Amino acid sequence: MPITRVIDLQFQVFGSTINVDHGYALFSGVSKVLPVFHAAENVGMGLVRGKYIGDGRISIAPVSSMTFRLPVDLVSNYINLAGKSLDVGGYSLRIGVPSSHALIPAPVLYAHLVTTRNGQDQDRFEREIARQLAQQGSRGRITIGKRRTFRVHGRQVVSYSVLVSELTAEESIVLQENGLGGRRKMGCGFFLPWKGA
Repeated sequence: MPITRVIDLQFQVFGSTINVDHGYALFSGVSKVLPVFHAAENVGMGLVRGKYIGDGRISIAPVSSMTFRLPVDLVSNYINLAGKSLDVGGYSLRIGVPSSHALIPAPVLYAHLVTTRNGQDQDRFEREIARQLAQQGSRGRITIGKRRTFRVHGRQVVSYSVLVSELTAEESIVLQENGLGGRRKMGCGFFLPWKGA
């Protein structure tokens, strides 16, 4: 079976503000404009980054972007988002021109939100994340960070930040391609090279 390469397809976004908790709203907004995204099983999406301005909102900066992590042969399904406007929880985002980037191996990866079924039980969450990482063939070291919640269909979902260290180059790429946990189209389980100290 041929190996399908996974890349990041990154779109610049334009607007004023959106909610910090915007994963489900962004998923819904993209799905209305691009129904293929709603049904996709092998596509992840990163949250929009911006500066926190209070009252649960972030401002959209010139460097703010929306990233899809997807097999390279699906890129043609997504490039038509350029120029579209999205309703993201009552805030408007306009989508700019995309650029594509290869995944870069790093020994330490970080995801801001990771969620699993019954994740409110932290011990159970940690066991499930360890199981999924081992299933990927990785022996990376897992560090569980802050407990966070986000809203899906008006319901609070529990998640945690997760840092995985001591990864080989191959393990790092596999983790970025597959993520951990669920709700990957809402910004969860989206691992990036760790830039912290």
